[in-house]
Amino acid sequence: MSDSSVAATTGVLLAAGAGTRLGRGPKALLPFQGRTLVEVLSDVLLDGGCTDVVVVLGAEAERVRATVDLGQHRTVENTDWAKGMAGSFRAGVAAAANGSNVLVALVDQPGLTPEAVSRLLERHHPGRVTAAAYPDVSGKLHRRHPVIIDAGLRAEAAEAANGDTGARSFLKAHPGLVDLVDCSDLCSGDDLDTKDQLHLLG
Repeated sequence: MSDSSVAATTGVLLAAGAGTRLGRGPKALLPFQGRTLVEVLSDVLLDGGCTDVVVVLGAEAERVRATVDLGQHRTVENTDWAKGMAGSFRAGVAAAANGSNVLVALVDQPGLTPEAVSRLLERHHPGRVTAAAYPDVSGKLHRRHPVIIDAGLRAEAAEAANGDTGARSFLKAHPGLVDLVDCSDLCSGDDLDTKDQLHLLG
C-alpha cells in the first residue's frame, strides 16, 4: 500500500434516485444478493477499506429507512433529490468526516466489489483524484465510479457540482488531477439504468 492509504476515507454512496426508468421504485430497494442494493453496496465500501460510509437517500427516504438495515452506516437525506445528483453529492461530502478523503460510489453499480474499492484506496495519492476506469474495445480507459476525491479538494468539488453531474464538472475542469485506475479485472462498471440491464442484479 502507498503511504496515502493511511488517510481516512469516507465512502459516500449516492442512493437518492427514484429509479423512474426502471419503474420499480427507488434503486436503493432493488433486491440483490438476498438483500437490497443499498445494503450490499454500503457494505462493499466498508469491506473494501473505507473508514466509514455515508448513504445519501432521497426518493421515498422514509420507506428506504424503514425497509433496510443500515445500522452500521450513517444516512443523510437530500430533499432536493429530484433536481439531480449535485445535491446528493454535496450532502454526502458535507457529511463525511472532517479531514477525510471521500470515495463517491453509485448505488446502481451492482458489480462493484470490495477488491476494486481496495485497489482505488491503495492507488490514491495525496492531493489527487483517483477514479475507477474501464477500457473500451480499443483499450482506452474511460473514467467511471467510484471516484476518490482528496480531502483538500472536497470543498471545491462540491461547490462545482450542478444539476445531474455530481463531481463531473470539477473533474472536467481539472483533468490533470485525475488518476485513472483500471478495475475491469475486478468488477463491472455498468450502471443499472434501464429495464434491459436488470440482468446485472443476477
